[in-house]
Amino acid sequence: MYLTKNKSMIIKIAIAVGVLVTAALLMKKKDMTYRQSILKTMYPVIMWSTGKAGSKQVQVNPAMKKGTVELYSLTTKDITGKDFSFEQFKGKKVLIVNTASDCGYTGQYENLEKLSKQFAGTLVVVGFPANDFKNQETKDDQAIAAFCQKNYGVSFPLMAKSVVIKSKDQNNVYAWLTSANLNGWCTQAPAWNFCKYLINEEGVLTHYFPMSVDPLDQVIIDAVKK
Repeated sequence: MYLTKNKSMIIKIAIAVGVLVTAALLMKKKDMTYRQSILKTMYPVIMWSTGKAGSKQVQVNPAMKKGTVELYSLTTKDITGKDFSFEQFKGKKVLIVNTASDCGYTGQYENLEKLSKQFAGTLVVVGFPANDFKNQETKDDQAIAAFCQKNYGVSFPLMAKSVVIKSKDQNNVYAWLTSANLNGWCTQAPAWNFCKYLINEEGVLTHYFPMSVDPLDQVIIDAVKK
């Protein structure tokens, strides 16, 4: 009986996935590849299948530990090549996200934009495009900016494409996010695209959220409101 029910559920899921993929192929977005159109259509299914696991991977800094280096001392380059200083965000929360255009989680751009607008004035979302996982961000900075704006209406700041995983080429902001000595407690590097780090109004890194936690998940909303 159990096997029969389980088999029936698998068949229903397979049919639903097939319908979604077919719909994506028939309704290819103008400024997207077929792969990107399919991934955007499949995003709700991807989150449904991974969301529960993601909530168990959230990391928190309950003691509000501070490191030896302030976030506000860091600078990097934005997606247009201009200098970008985090000092401008004193007194605001900052959500830093590593992004990619050809990932199953690329659909999070839409909810990152909604989160940014929902908490405009108190929260700044900052995207860091990176090609660190399975070549899912091969575009140059100009093409990335155009893709994000045309397909997801992204208006929050995007940085120049860089390396976010631990390596000799790691972006200095991510070196701060993943070094307990620098930030006070966290050593967690992004496990995949669209991992998120929340910094509070005083520059303290308070949370790490994995890719499988949607930007509008209640756990992120509560952390931003806190």
